[in-house]
Amino acid sequence: MTHPAIALPSLIAHRGYSAAAPENTLAAVRAAHEAGAQWVELDVQLLGDGTPVIWHDADVARCSDGRGGLDKLTWAQVQSLDAGSWFSDAFAGEKMASLEAMLALLNELEMGVNLEIKVNKGRDSITLVNRVMPEVLDALPAERLIISSFDPAALHRCRTFAPKEELALGVLFGSTPKDWRAQCEAVDAFSIHPHWPRLKRPQADAMHEAGYQLLCYTANDPGAFNSRWAWGIASAITDEPAIFQRFLDNQRLATH
Repeated sequence: MTHPAIALPSLIAHRGYSAAAPENTLAAVRAAHEAGAQWVELDVQLLGDGTPVIWHDADVARCSDGRGGLDKLTWAQVQSLDAGSWFSDAFAGEKMASLEAMLALLNELEMGVNLEIKVNKGRDSITLVNRVMPEVLDALPAERLIISSFDPAALHRCRTFAPKEELALGVLFGSTPKDWRAQCEAVDAFSIHPHWPRLKRPQADAMHEAGYQLLCYTANDPGAFNSRWAWGIASAITDEPAIFQRFLDNQRLATH
């Protein structure tokens, strides 16, 4: 069986349009949409009370006016946090997004999402997957969803919720390990998400030939990344979708 018929865009907005709005917020996804992005990359994890939220870090210090680990906070507590002022005054009062609210926004905007199952140190990957997957699969069509993770156990658990023709899974790598192929085959992966500066051309060629889509993170200099398109890269995950798009548009103009 084949994977969902996902039409991958060249650019995926990392944590929403995180160069223009506070990362992983509803505002960042709206900004990505306004900039023309069709897909966003977001992180999901659980609060201490089991509420799934869109958040990257293990704690709230960097991206809010509060303190404390996610595993110690409740939904009621995080509602009092300002998750926007740290970025700029224009986003004062922006709240941490629940998974529920984010899925509703993605459907409203008809956007695709690469949702990373974010397993921070000391957190239980299986509990996270069990809580998140039913809600996500119920909300989004297969053509607008890729679930990714660095955590093999999380990906294995995700696969139990749907076969590959109904759910695209992506395997995240920093440096590509020697057993990358076995890791991907073990979860019927759709895509491989390498850290772009560490990906080597022979690795990219082998991945491409094996039938995997390549989504490279986090590419913010379109000139530096430009040679990589010839490696069969499907998408660049970027904080700067508008700058990247202008570069690509100019490249096309120059070649015509």
